[in-house]
Amino acid sequence: MGTVVDAPVVVAEEVTENMLGGKKVTVVFVLGGPGSGKGTQCANIVEHFGFTHLSAGDLLRAEIKSGSENGTMIENMIKEGKIVPSEVTIKLLQDAMIKSENDKFLIDGFPRNEENRAAFENVTKISPAFVLFFDCSEEEMERRLLGRNQGRVDDNIETIKKRFKTFVESSLPVIEHYSSKDKVKKIDAAKPILEVFEDVKAIFAPYVPKAE
Repeated sequence: MGTVVDAPVVVAEEVTENMLGGKKVTVVFVLGGPGSGKGTQCANIVEHFGFTHLSAGDLLRAEIKSGSENGTMIENMIKEGKIVPSEVTIKLLQDAMIKSENDKFLIDGFPRNEENRAAFENVTKISPAFVLFFDCSEEEMERRLLGRNQGRVDDNIETIKKRFKTFVESSLPVIEHYSSKDKVKKIDAAKPILEVFEDVKAIFAPYVPKAE
């Protein structure tokens, strides 16, 4: 285990020796329970602040769809009810960051647990600039999910409660870890969408794209 010397207070342009071929990046982890509205706000951040949105779930689905050897392995693991190893998801995130022309990334749906978090930092040598946490009560998230008309089979009460329980048990330790480092920006996600985005804008003000 290496020793961290003089870990800096997070600044917008934090430079890290990472495993992205020397590319300097700003990474923000986006966490929140099911129905917390993080997908909507990620789209707003992309539009207004020039970040690239990387969804761990979307990357896994795209890899499966590609028909690659890696994709077949991921598909088989999911079918068998196994958890896809952190290293597989991290490699997909890493490749997406290297291929992108951008240097600012919102990583959504990852890390899901402490093991994910530790593996991401160990493999990529990247520490997030901060964690954007959409805090919302279970009752409000349940109300929103049940009100969706997307025909999602996973949006019934029993499944919603299981998803929320999983989030609390797995993701909250990640939030607590970064809270201890003053790296969590908590948003009251129970407010209306526009009000939530006003709070988000205040946090992302240092990241306004520079005029050409």
